[in-house]
Amino acid sequence: MTDSPLIWERPEPTERRRPSPLSRERIVRAAIDLADADGLDAVSLRKVAGALDAGPMRLYRYVDTKDELLTLMVDAAYAEVPAPAGATWDAVLRSIATGIRGVALRHEWFAELLGGRPHLGPATLAHGEASLTALRSTGLDDLGTVTGALAALNVYVIGAVRKEVAERRAQRASGLDQRQWQHATAPYLLRMFATGDYPAMEEWVHDAPHLQADEVFELGLTYLLEGIRSSLGT
Repeated sequence: MTDSPLIWERPEPTERRRPSPLSRERIVRAAIDLADADGLDAVSLRKVAGALDAGPMRLYRYVDTKDELLTLMVDAAYAEVPAPAGATWDAVLRSIATGIRGVALRHEWFAELLGGRPHLGPATLAHGEASLTALRSTGLDDLGTVTGALAALNVYVIGAVRKEVAERRAQRASGLDQRQWQHATAPYLLRMFATGDYPAMEEWVHDAPHLQADEVFELGLTYLLEGIRSSLGT
């Protein structure tokens, strides 16, 4: 049995002259527009075909499944991530993290598709190649160390951006910004704190700094990089 070639190795079909010409690029762009507007649940081959004023069966000449379409979307998102840069390894890792976060905040669905099995599209591979090259140019040359640092960074970035996106979506769904939500929940918390059962939580809510999303991400990233620095003994 011969394995079916991946989407990246299948030639794109020749499109006959039609009122609505198709290409994988147009299909992916339409899918991204739908996902940007209404999330991944809004993406299906039928809905993409409708957005392109084409019959759904025509799309199957370009992509076999929705999973393939999502794979193409992920690669298009990686094409928007800036090339990592920096004179030191920690600057490169920070560049990778902030670049991926920026794209995930523009395309919230991207956060949902990060992780899992490695993505192998050309833009994703190019980002990986640029990341490795930039890190090794700083002198972080041991492959085991590079692998561990990138794995730790990926875990942090994926968790952080998914949490941030979830909070943004919750805010939109409730119609309340952070200050309004805090005001709405304050009476309940005051009643709970009055029981005396939550002294540590009460102190934390009253006295801890209230950080913005950018500050939270940068602080967590700094902690991670300092941990890597400590493990390297530098």
